[in-house]
Amino acid sequence: MTKYIIGMDLGGTNIKSAIFNTEFKKIHERSDATEADKGSNHVLHKMANITQEMMLAEGIDADEVNCMGIGIPGLLDPQTGLSIFSPNFTEWENVHVVNHMNQHLDFPIFIDNDVRVNLYGEWLFGVGVGCRNLVLITLGTGLGSGIINDGKVIYGATSSAGEIGHMNMYREGRLCRCGSSGCLGRYVSAIGMVRTLTEKLEAGRSSMITEWVEGDPSRITAHMISNAYDLGDALAVEVMHETGEILGFGLSNVINMLNPEMIIVGGGMSAAGDRLLNTVRNTVQNHSLKLASGACTIAQAQLGGQAGVIGAAAYANHRLLTNTGM
Repeated sequence: MTKYIIGMDLGGTNIKSAIFNTEFKKIHERSDATEADKGSNHVLHKMANITQEMMLAEGIDADEVNCMGIGIPGLLDPQTGLSIFSPNFTEWENVHVVNHMNQHLDFPIFIDNDVRVNLYGEWLFGVGVGCRNLVLITLGTGLGSGIINDGKVIYGATSSAGEIGHMNMYREGRLCRCGSSGCLGRYVSAIGMVRTLTEKLEAGRSSMITEWVEGDPSRITAHMISNAYDLGDALAVEVMHETGEILGFGLSNVINMLNPEMIIVGGGMSAAGDRLLNTVRNTVQNHSLKLASGACTIAQAQLGGQAGVIGAAAYANHRLLTNTGM
């Protein structure tokens, strides 16, 4: 009997799902609107329905599914299947995802943080294949990260290891939702970079982006900054370099502490590519320990939006085989 593994990546906007065979060849995939504002019960029912519909479409019975993995944003307990808190969802505190899903699906289900399942994807199938010491950061609305040390994913005492985005960069800086201020993620995320540009515009600087948004700064996006950079807009170039420099200082700390052989930059803002990463690399070269930085490659993620889905499936498969985290 052919066996299958299901992967799901739960995002604030979309739920990405796929069925793989045991060689991780994709059999079926789909993407659905999350409808996160409708509450946890609605989202969980939708996740179960999507899974059942995929199985039905491929004629797969429950006894043919080895396991399912789900990546979920926020704090969670992967051992018990409890999602403790997810900041971008309505009515989402202490949600027992696995218990709910098992009311509808009769096979083993495992959850992990969405950034870590992306880490599994890039490590096992993407640009990080073969690495034993690896850090993945995702740059989007915030900064998420995951760590592999000596071939093992690091979880920590509360499964929250790797919160590089909350590394303090300024004693009294921008306020952060974590309760602190000056956190790295408040400056190098898409929101952070847009805020940097907006602050400079408010101080009297000029940019072609102002015309694009017809004077409404709330419409500015990180993608616009990349486009203006390509057109030689002086302020966009300055903001991109400033963002890359701050990220470079943060990653210098990461390199000095963890000594990775690769740092992978993923998430929506990774589309900026070398516009951002060249400054990051230069800053790292100048401000981290030479031996450690010389051994570390800073690379753009390879799998894009597919990393989380295949990573969730691979994570679940490993949990099933070993009854532990990777």
